[in-house]
Amino acid sequence: MFLADPPSTCLSPTVYYMICEAGFERKSSCAVSSFMCDAGEINWEFITKHIQYGEQDPKLDYINSVRSLGPLCESIHLHLKSLTVEQFENQFVIFLEMFYTIKNPHDAAVALSLMKLTSCLERALGDVFLLIGKDCPFLLRDLLASQEFVSIFGQPVMDVLKVFIGSPDSLNLRNILWHGFVSAKEIPVKYFSMLLFLTAGLGQLLNNYCLQAHSALIHRPYVSFTHLKELHIFPDLNQELLSLAEELVTKSNIVLKTMIPFWIAAITSFQQARYADCVILLLPQLEGGLRVLFTAVNKCPSRLITAESSSLYTTFDEILAKQLNNEEVNQLSIVLGESAMEHESVNLLMTCANNYCTKFHPITQLKKQILNCIKSITSWPDIPMGFEEQEISGLLIELCSKHIHTLFSPRTILETIVVLRQISTHCHHVSCQVISVCETRYEQWINKSLRSRQRLNFLRMRRSIKFLSPVLQLVLILITLELTNIHMICRKNTFEYQQYLKFLKLILQYIENLVTYTSPEKNKWDETVVLTYKSLIKIRAFLGRELTLVKLAETKNTLECPDSL
Repeated sequence: MFLADPPSTCLSPTVYYMICEAGFERKSSCAVSSFMCDAGEINWEFITKHIQYGEQDPKLDYINSVRSLGPLCESIHLHLKSLTVEQFENQFVIFLEMFYTIKNPHDAAVALSLMKLTSCLERALGDVFLLIGKDCPFLLRDLLASQEFVSIFGQPVMDVLKVFIGSPDSLNLRNILWHGFVSAKEIPVKYFSMLLFLTAGLGQLLNNYCLQAHSALIHRPYVSFTHLKELHIFPDLNQELLSLAEELVTKSNIVLKTMIPFWIAAITSFQQARYADCVILLLPQLEGGLRVLFTAVNKCPSRLITAESSSLYTTFDEILAKQLNNEEVNQLSIVLGESAMEHESVNLLMTCANNYCTKFHPITQLKKQILNCIKSITSWPDIPMGFEEQEISGLLIELCSKHIHTLFSPRTILETIVVLRQISTHCHHVSCQVISVCETRYEQWINKSLRSRQRLNFLRMRRSIKFLSPVLQLVLILITLELTNIHMICRKNTFEYQQYLKFLKLILQYIENLVTYTSPEKNKWDETVVLTYKSLIKIRAFLGRELTLVKLAETKNTLECPDSL
């Protein structure tokens, strides 16, 4: 075993007290009429009265707020539990499946439902933020602290939410669940019922706000996996293997006994074809299991427990990092690489893993974008694919097939990939616009429905795209070469990196302008040629300076090492 004495909980004493004890200290009950009006609306005024603040400052007093809210949460849970299916569906339409969790909170059901609810709530809150805000905050705590929500829901309502999901000092239900710190028996079901109740109440407040502001909530589109066949590289799991998986879980060195119910529930979900539930349950446990191994091999057992608000949790970011905070080498990758290869029982999975190319890493996505873009450009009307175009297309395919390490990518690499992807995206946009305009105008030309100015513009467009096509192909070659040498960025100092990023953003600005000029609304084809000419001069100037610096460096190395001549 990695742990000679496995802990009975992964919650620190302070966090354990907050979640499992503070909300149970006071014994009282609340009438349904106190927290819900006759019309079915939630009485926020009554709920917000339970929030406690410091005596000398307006800061939230999380512990006393949880103590005060505890009996209310219990009363709300008992109320929801007493409802019939029809009554529950009438008040909580989209959360019907959670009704059965409240009625029968067994095994990992409460944790699974809470993870679903917090994810849906966080996503929905981001949509609400965009009603009046611009850039949605990345972190949930920053989202809840925004003035935009104070304008929509009011400060007291936001303080209630913060007690449940807003801070490491709070119940912090979202983070302790999604990061795999809490066991199935440590989440009181009454907090799930309360958060479900609050979510419905937020919907009521939002409806009132939208009516007064004459606005409507627009939900952002969800991610959709369109190329599912690419992901089918691992072997299918039959009943025999799933039974073996259950046995392995109970014997595994990285699975704490308190976490076994999550693994069993995940396997059951897989057997029932509830694959989303399976993934939701497994992700936190994967992190928790790796945390067990991480703390063992790096000899830091205290990091297995939830951190206090004054320090950071040990999460995937640190577990998968190349170095520890003290700059020592993280032993996890070394142990995983060596020990995994020693066991014959995992040879099949290791073969699959070795042949697996990450599908969702930004580098992989950029490769796909480049290949889709060159395919689009070489299909332009009036420009048959010649020998040179075939060579360029083949070159890009060859370059994109080269393996690029995606593990331990520093921020500078990821920032650069973002810019390269933006360039590729806009290149494809330009190509699609050119194809669309060409086809439309050609049809109008044949039908003789173009006016005099439109005919002249059509001729200018045909001349321009013959010049534009090779330039876009050049841009694709440039960003592909930058991609294949992406790890060279780590050798640049801060000034060199900033200049390099400035160069890439110059190309991005050029392509963004092309998107505007080639749009059906603008049709500025002569201006496109002028813009392209000026941009090419700037690109050549930068590349010329880079080449000069490379030659100077080579000359310097030669002079310093005369013996190598």
